[in-house]
Amino acid sequence: MELKLNGERRPVPPEWQQDSLLQVLREALGLVGAKFGCGAGQCGACVLLDGSPVRSCVLPVAAVGARELSTIEGLAAGERLHPVQQAWLDLAVPQCGYCQAGQIMSVVALLRREPSPSDAQIDDALAGHLCRCGTQQRVRQAVRRAGAAR
Repeated sequence: MELKLNGERRPVPPEWQQDSLLQVLREALGLVGAKFGCGAGQCGACVLLDGSPVRSCVLPVAAVGARELSTIEGLAAGERLHPVQQAWLDLAVPQCGYCQAGQIMSVVALLRREPSPSDAQIDDALAGHLCRCGTQQRVRQAVRRAGAAR
């Protein structure tokens, strides 16, 4: 079994092929950007599957098949951060870091669909992410900045 992961083919060891995508990413492949939060798909620690956010902790790795999988580790182009990552840093959005990968990946998907989203669209895209840091205003500013930079 192989994953099409961040533009590369990555083999999944046989002993991991019955596990969740999150376990395979973190434990078998060493990609720790997606976080284990609740383990029930409610926290929003997401990756993108064919460009749409999915909950990696409740998705069996076998269900991914040949579809394109993207993690936060695959966003940067060499040393150049993705515009969403850069906006997050420029506006000091991160605090605890728990929800950051999931939020960033969901914003990347949002900006691909809607380069200039409204506050309601931003809130809707991030509604499934469990974040208690209170940085929603900076998140909205970062989304707008990243959209303008694209």
